[in-house]
Amino acid sequence: MQITVEHKPSDAKLDVMHVDTWPIWEKEVSEFPWTYDASETCYIIEGEVTVTPDGDEAVFLQAGDLVNFPKGMSCTWSITQPVRKHYKFG
Repeated sequence: MQITVEHKPSDAKLDVMHVDTWPIWEKEVSEFPWTYDASETCYIIEGEVTVTPDGDEAVFLQAGDLVNFPKGMSCTWSITQPVRKHYKFG
């Protein structure tokens, strides 16, 4: 299971995906475990976070990244700058 990241996708791509209509999630600087019950696509609006899948290498994410997390992945989120993101499950 891998996290996929597209750095700085075009505005046209974000528009086609209707990212601006997705809910927003915000979280302060913190560290916590997480398991994805469904796949998630998100677009990081603000902040920086390192996500480390169990048994795999850490992935650094920041504002402007379009990210996909696979269903069933367990990981640890380490937020170093408060995160604000649009997200969509499924």
